[in-house]
Amino acid sequence: MPPIHQHSHIPAPGASRGRLAAVLGLTAGVLVAEVVSAALTGSLALLADAGHMLTDVVGLVMALVAAHLSTRPVTDRSTWGLRRAEILGAALQAALLGTVGVVVGVRAVITLVGGAEVEAHGMLVMGVIGLAANAVGLLLLSGGRNGNLNMRAAFLEVANDALGSVGVIVAAAVVALTGWARADAVASLVIVALIVPRAFSLLRTAVGVLMERTPEALDLAEVRLHLLAVDGVEQVHDLHAWTVASGLPVLTAHVVVSDACLAQGRTGEVLDALQACVAEHFPVHIEHATFQLEPAGHRAHEHAPCA
Repeated sequence: MPPIHQHSHIPAPGASRGRLAAVLGLTAGVLVAEVVSAALTGSLALLADAGHMLTDVVGLVMALVAAHLSTRPVTDRSTWGLRRAEILGAALQAALLGTVGVVVGVRAVITLVGGAEVEAHGMLVMGVIGLAANAVGLLLLSGGRNGNLNMRAAFLEVANDALGSVGVIVAAAVVALTGWARADAVASLVIVALIVPRAFSLLRTAVGVLMERTPEALDLAEVRLHLLAVDGVEQVHDLHAWTVASGLPVLTAHVVVSDACLAQGRTGEVLDALQACVAEHFPVHIEHATFQLEPAGHRAHEHAPCA
Protein backbone atom coordinates (compact mmCIF):
# COMPACT_ATOMS: atom_id res chain seq x y z
CA MET A 1 0.00 0.00 0.00
CA PRO A 2 1.44 3.43 -0.89
CA PRO A 3 2.16 5.78 2.01
CA ILE A 4 -0.33 8.43 2.98
CA HIS A 5 0.94 11.88 2.05
CA GLN A 6 0.08 14.96 4.07
CA HIS A 7 -1.92 17.52 2.09
CA SER A 8 0.07 20.62 1.28
CA HIS A 9 -2.59 22.85 2.82
CA ILE A 10 -2.11 21.41 6.32
CA PRO A 11 0.03 23.95 8.15
CA ALA A 12 3.50 22.70 9.05
CA PRO A 13 4.50 23.07 12.70
CA GLY A 14 8.14 24.15 12.23
CA ALA A 15 8.55 25.17 15.86
CA SER A 16 11.85 26.74 16.83
CA ARG A 17 12.87 24.07 19.32
CA GLY A 18 16.26 25.67 19.95
CA ARG A 19 14.70 28.92 21.16
CA LEU A 20 12.13 27.07 23.26
CA ALA A 21 14.80 24.87 24.85
CA ALA A 22 16.94 27.90 25.77
CA VAL A 23 14.02 29.72 27.36
CA LEU A 24 12.96 26.53 29.16
CA GLY A 25 16.40 26.18 30.76
CA LEU A 26 16.38 29.83 31.81
CA THR A 27 12.85 29.66 33.21
CA ALA A 28 13.50 26.44 35.12
CA GLY A 29 16.56 27.99 36.76
CA VAL A 30 14.62 31.05 37.90
CA LEU A 31 11.77 28.81 39.13
CA VAL A 32 14.12 26.94 41.48
CA ALA A 33 15.59 30.21 42.72
CA GLU A 34 12.12 31.70 43.36
CA VAL A 35 10.91 28.66 45.32
CA VAL A 36 14.01 28.78 47.53
CA SER A 37 13.68 32.55 47.98
CA ALA A 38 9.96 32.26 48.81
CA ALA A 39 10.77 29.72 51.51
CA LEU A 40 13.52 31.93 52.97
CA THR A 41 11.62 35.23 52.83
CA GLY A 42 8.07 33.99 53.48
CA SER A 43 6.85 35.93 50.43
CA LEU A 44 3.51 34.84 48.98
CA ALA A 45 4.07 37.10 45.99
CA LEU A 46 7.26 35.20 45.21
CA LEU A 47 5.42 31.92 45.70
CA ALA A 48 2.63 33.08 43.39
CA ASP A 49 5.13 34.13 40.76
CA ALA A 50 6.94 30.81 41.19
CA GLY A 51 3.64 28.99 40.67
CA HIS A 52 3.05 31.04 37.55
CA MET A 53 6.58 30.24 36.39
CA LEU A 54 5.97 26.54 37.07
CA THR A 55 3.08 26.59 34.65
CA ASP A 56 5.36 28.31 32.14
CA VAL A 57 7.98 25.58 32.54
CA VAL A 58 5.28 22.98 31.97
CA GLY A 59 3.97 24.97 29.03
CA LEU A 60 7.41 25.23 27.47
CA VAL A 61 7.98 21.49 27.95
CA MET A 62 4.62 20.82 26.30
CA ALA A 63 5.51 23.19 23.48
CA LEU A 64 8.76 21.31 22.90
CA VAL A 65 7.01 17.94 23.03
CA ALA A 66 4.24 19.17 20.71
CA ALA A 67 6.83 20.58 18.31
CA HIS A 68 8.51 17.18 18.21
CA LEU A 69 5.33 15.11 17.97
CA SER A 70 3.86 17.34 15.29
CA THR A 71 6.75 16.44 13.01
CA ARG A 72 5.87 12.76 13.18
CA PRO A 73 4.73 11.47 9.78
CA VAL A 74 1.14 10.75 8.86
CA THR A 75 0.35 7.02 8.83
CA ASP A 76 -2.60 4.73 8.23
CA ARG A 77 -3.06 4.53 12.01
CA SER A 78 -2.59 8.27 12.60
CA THR A 79 -4.04 10.06 9.61
CA TRP A 80 -3.48 13.54 11.07
CA GLY A 81 -0.13 12.68 12.54
CA LEU A 82 0.10 13.70 16.21
CA ARG A 83 -1.05 17.28 15.75
CA ARG A 84 -3.57 17.12 18.60
CA ALA A 85 -0.81 16.66 21.17
CA GLU A 86 -0.65 20.45 21.54
CA ILE A 87 -4.33 20.57 22.50
CA LEU A 88 -3.91 17.92 25.19
CA GLY A 89 -0.91 19.84 26.47
CA ALA A 90 -2.88 23.07 26.56
CA ALA A 91 -5.68 21.42 28.58
CA LEU A 92 -3.19 20.05 31.12
CA GLN A 93 -1.43 23.39 31.35
CA ALA A 94 -4.72 25.20 31.92
CA ALA A 95 -5.71 22.81 34.71
CA LEU A 96 -2.35 23.29 36.42
CA LEU A 97 -2.49 27.07 35.96
CA GLY A 98 -5.95 27.27 37.51
CA THR A 99 -5.04 25.02 40.45
CA VAL A 100 -1.96 27.07 41.29
CA GLY A 101 -3.98 30.28 41.06
CA VAL A 102 -6.70 29.02 43.41
CA VAL A 103 -4.21 27.70 46.00
CA VAL A 104 -2.17 30.91 46.04
CA GLY A 105 -5.35 33.03 46.12
CA VAL A 106 -6.65 31.19 49.20
CA ARG A 107 -3.31 31.59 50.96
CA ALA A 108 -3.22 35.29 50.06
CA VAL A 109 -6.66 35.88 51.57
CA ILE A 110 -5.62 34.07 54.76
CA THR A 111 -2.50 36.23 54.94
CA LEU A 112 -4.50 39.43 54.41
CA VAL A 113 -6.72 38.51 57.34
CA GLY A 114 -4.07 37.18 59.70
CA GLY A 115 -0.95 38.98 58.54
CA ALA A 116 2.55 37.56 58.04
CA GLU A 117 6.16 38.65 58.11
CA VAL A 118 8.12 38.87 54.86
CA GLU A 119 11.73 39.72 54.08
CA ALA A 120 11.49 42.60 51.60
CA HIS A 121 15.11 42.72 50.47
CA GLY A 122 15.18 39.06 49.48
CA MET A 123 11.91 39.56 47.58
CA LEU A 124 13.32 42.57 45.78
CA VAL A 125 16.51 40.80 44.72
CA MET A 126 14.61 37.77 43.45
CA GLY A 127 12.06 39.95 41.68
CA VAL A 128 14.80 41.79 39.82
CA ILE A 129 16.50 38.52 38.88
CA GLY A 130 13.19 37.10 37.66
CA LEU A 131 12.44 40.20 35.60
CA ALA A 132 15.90 40.12 34.03
CA ALA A 133 15.46 36.44 33.14
CA ASN A 134 12.04 37.18 31.64
CA ALA A 135 13.53 39.99 29.55
CA VAL A 136 16.16 37.62 28.15
CA GLY A 137 13.46 35.03 27.44
CA LEU A 138 11.37 37.59 25.58
CA LEU A 139 14.36 38.54 23.45
CA LEU A 140 15.02 34.87 22.62
CA LEU A 141 11.41 34.25 21.62
CA SER A 142 10.65 37.55 19.92
CA GLY A 143 12.24 36.56 16.62
CA GLY A 144 10.01 33.52 16.16
CA ARG A 145 6.83 34.44 18.01
CA ASN A 146 4.87 34.91 14.78
CA GLY A 147 6.01 31.64 13.29
CA ASN A 148 3.51 29.29 14.93
CA LEU A 149 1.09 28.90 17.82
CA ASN A 150 3.60 27.24 20.17
CA MET A 151 6.04 30.13 19.86
CA ARG A 152 3.30 32.75 20.31
CA ALA A 153 1.98 30.95 23.40
CA ALA A 154 5.47 30.67 24.87
CA PHE A 155 6.08 34.38 24.25
CA LEU A 156 2.84 35.30 26.03
CA GLU A 157 3.68 33.01 28.95
CA VAL A 158 7.05 34.70 29.48
CA ALA A 159 5.47 38.14 29.05
CA ASN A 160 2.99 37.32 31.82
CA ASP A 161 5.89 36.14 33.99
CA ALA A 162 7.52 39.52 33.48
CA LEU A 163 4.37 41.17 34.83
CA GLY A 164 4.48 38.84 37.84
CA SER A 165 8.08 39.83 38.53
CA VAL A 166 7.08 43.47 38.37
CA GLY A 167 4.39 42.72 40.98
CA VAL A 168 6.98 41.11 43.26
CA ILE A 169 9.28 44.14 42.90
CA VAL A 170 6.48 46.60 43.67
CA ALA A 171 5.36 44.58 46.71
CA ALA A 172 8.92 44.36 48.01
CA ALA A 173 9.37 48.11 47.60
CA VAL A 174 6.12 48.85 49.47
CA VAL A 175 7.07 46.52 52.33
CA ALA A 176 10.58 47.99 52.56
CA LEU A 177 9.40 51.62 52.49
CA THR A 178 6.22 51.42 54.55
CA GLY A 179 6.49 48.21 56.56
CA TRP A 180 3.03 47.14 55.34
CA ALA A 181 3.66 43.40 54.94
CA ARG A 182 0.20 42.76 53.52
CA ALA A 183 1.36 44.38 50.27
CA ASP A 184 2.91 40.99 49.50
CA ALA A 185 -0.47 39.27 49.71
CA VAL A 186 -2.09 42.02 47.63
CA ALA A 187 0.56 41.57 44.93
CA SER A 188 -0.02 37.80 44.94
CA LEU A 189 -3.77 38.38 44.45
CA VAL A 190 -3.01 40.63 41.49
CA ILE A 191 -0.86 37.89 39.98
CA VAL A 192 -3.64 35.35 40.62
CA ALA A 193 -6.10 37.71 38.89
CA LEU A 194 -3.87 37.48 35.82
CA ILE A 195 -3.52 33.70 36.05
CA VAL A 196 -7.02 32.32 36.68
CA PRO A 197 -8.99 34.00 33.85
CA ARG A 198 -6.33 32.95 31.35
CA ALA A 199 -6.43 29.41 32.73
CA PHE A 200 -10.18 29.09 32.30
CA SER A 201 -10.07 30.65 28.85
CA LEU A 202 -7.32 28.26 27.77
CA LEU A 203 -9.14 25.27 29.27
CA ARG A 204 -12.40 26.26 27.60
CA THR A 205 -10.70 26.52 24.21
CA ALA A 206 -8.83 23.23 24.62
CA VAL A 207 -11.92 21.32 25.76
CA GLY A 208 -13.89 22.80 22.86
CA VAL A 209 -11.34 21.41 20.41
CA LEU A 210 -11.21 18.02 22.14
CA MET A 211 -15.02 17.85 22.08
CA GLU A 212 -14.88 18.71 18.37
CA ARG A 213 -17.11 21.73 18.72
CA THR A 214 -17.61 24.03 15.76
CA PRO A 215 -14.94 26.78 15.70
CA GLU A 216 -16.32 29.77 17.62
CA ALA A 217 -15.88 32.23 14.75
CA LEU A 218 -17.75 29.98 12.31
CA ASP A 219 -21.55 30.14 11.92
CA LEU A 220 -22.68 26.85 10.35
CA ALA A 221 -26.09 28.29 9.48
CA GLU A 222 -24.37 30.95 7.41
CA VAL A 223 -22.09 28.35 5.85
CA ARG A 224 -25.10 26.28 4.82
CA LEU A 225 -26.74 29.31 3.19
CA HIS A 226 -23.59 30.07 1.19
CA LEU A 227 -23.27 26.47 0.05
CA LEU A 228 -26.92 26.37 -1.01
CA ALA A 229 -26.31 29.48 -3.11
CA VAL A 230 -23.83 27.59 -5.30
CA ASP A 231 -25.33 26.92 -8.74
CA GLY A 232 -26.50 23.30 -8.99
CA VAL A 233 -26.76 22.67 -5.23
CA GLU A 234 -30.21 21.68 -3.98
CA GLN A 235 -29.62 20.52 -0.41
CA VAL A 236 -26.86 20.42 2.20
CA HIS A 237 -26.95 17.95 5.10
CA ASP A 238 -24.55 16.17 7.45
CA LEU A 239 -22.66 19.45 7.73
CA HIS A 240 -19.91 19.27 10.35
CA ALA A 241 -16.97 21.53 11.24
CA TRP A 242 -14.35 21.09 13.93
CA THR A 243 -10.71 21.77 14.70
CA VAL A 244 -8.06 19.05 14.59
CA ALA A 245 -5.31 21.27 16.01
CA SER A 246 -4.41 24.95 16.07
CA GLY A 247 -4.62 26.36 12.57
CA LEU A 248 -6.24 23.21 11.19
CA PRO A 249 -10.04 23.57 10.93
CA VAL A 250 -11.85 20.96 8.83
CA LEU A 251 -15.32 20.63 7.38
CA THR A 252 -17.39 17.85 5.82
CA ALA A 253 -20.80 17.90 4.18
CA HIS A 254 -23.14 15.90 1.98
CA VAL A 255 -24.27 18.06 -0.92
CA VAL A 256 -27.25 17.13 -3.08
CA VAL A 257 -26.81 18.38 -6.64
CA SER A 258 -29.44 18.69 -9.31
CA ASP A 259 -30.04 16.03 -11.93
CA ALA A 260 -29.21 18.59 -14.61
CA CYS A 261 -25.84 19.23 -13.00
CA LEU A 262 -25.07 15.52 -12.97
CA ALA A 263 -26.26 15.03 -16.54
CA GLN A 264 -24.15 17.94 -17.80
CA GLY A 265 -21.03 16.72 -15.97
CA ARG A 266 -20.64 19.94 -13.96
CA THR A 267 -19.87 18.27 -10.63
CA GLY A 268 -16.23 19.35 -10.89
CA GLU A 269 -17.30 22.99 -11.18
CA VAL A 270 -19.63 22.62 -8.21
CA LEU A 271 -16.91 21.03 -6.11
CA ASP A 272 -14.48 23.85 -6.96
CA ALA A 273 -17.10 26.44 -6.00
CA LEU A 274 -17.84 24.70 -2.69
CA GLN A 275 -14.16 24.48 -1.79
CA ALA A 276 -13.59 28.14 -2.66
CA CYS A 277 -16.64 29.16 -0.62
CA VAL A 278 -15.47 27.69 2.69
CA ALA A 279 -11.85 28.69 2.08
CA GLU A 280 -12.54 32.38 1.42
CA HIS A 281 -15.93 33.65 2.61
CA PHE A 282 -15.79 33.15 6.39
CA PRO A 283 -13.64 34.34 9.33
CA VAL A 284 -12.33 30.77 9.67
CA HIS A 285 -10.68 29.86 6.37
CA ILE A 286 -11.20 26.14 5.88
CA GLU A 287 -8.82 24.74 3.30
CA HIS A 288 -9.32 21.12 4.32
CA ALA A 289 -12.95 20.44 3.38
CA THR A 290 -14.51 17.21 2.14
CA PHE A 291 -17.78 17.29 0.18
CA GLN A 292 -19.79 14.25 -0.84
CA LEU A 293 -21.75 15.14 -3.97
CA GLU A 294 -24.85 12.99 -4.39
CA PRO A 295 -28.12 12.79 -6.32
CA ALA A 296 -31.39 13.55 -4.58
CA GLY A 297 -32.35 9.90 -4.19
CA HIS A 298 -29.18 8.92 -2.33
CA ARG A 299 -30.25 10.31 1.04
CA ALA A 300 -32.98 7.67 1.33
CA HIS A 301 -30.23 5.02 1.51
CA GLU A 302 -28.39 6.66 4.42
CA HIS A 303 -28.99 4.97 7.76
CA ALA A 304 -28.97 7.96 10.08
CA PRO A 305 -29.34 11.24 8.20
CA CYS A 306 -28.31 14.38 10.09
CA ALA A 307 -29.28 18.00 9.68
